[in-house]
Order: sequence, then C-alpha cells, then structure tokens
Amino acid sequence: MSGNHTTSHEGENHGSYGSYIVGFILAVVLTVASFATVLSKAFSFWQTIAILGVLAAVQMVVHLIFFLHMGTKSLSQRQNLAAFIVTALMVLIVVAGYLFVLWDAQANMMAG
Repeated sequence: MSGNHTTSHEGENHGSYGSYIVGFILAVVLTVASFATVLSKAFSFWQTIAILGVLAAVQMVVHLIFFLHMGTKSLSQRQNLAAFIVTALMVLIVVAGYLFVLWDAQANMMAG
C-alpha cells in the first residue's frame, strides 16, 4: 500500500475565535429578542408571528455563516451554499404543497 494519502482542505474556511464569539453573541441577541417579543405582548398575534419568522430567518443565516461557514469565498463554499438553497426550496415547495392540499380538501369538504 502506498503511503501517499493526502487530505485536501482546499476551500475550507474555519472560523476564528472572534467570528465564533460574534456569531454566539448574535444568536443570543436574536434569541432574547424572540423571547422579549412574545413576553412583552406588545404586538398582535399575527405581528408576533411575523416578527418571530423574521428573527428565525435571521438567526438561521447567522448560524449558516458563523458556525457552518457557508459563504461564497471559494468554489466549495459556493457549491455547499447552492446545495443548501436548492434543498431549502424543495422543502418549502413540499410544505407549501402539503398545506395547500390540506386547505383545499378542508374547503371542499365544508362546502357541503
């Protein structure tokens, strides 16, 4: 057997301690903002749902960038990001389709 086994880390971008700290602080701030939004009862039900949705989306982006290191700096990162986006869109299509089918079935059953 040959001893020429090499491991390539091309395109990998491991974060520094500083970037992990920034990501952690942003995640904590977004989590506290979510709890504060719900506990303050300052918004209507649908406004609260919308705010929580936005905060969740922002927190997901923070996690993807600071902890999973998804970006566009290298070809490998772009491919990972593209695969993630395609997967997220497929899940969104499936969930939206499922909800539409349930809504349509319920509407047709109640029609009478």
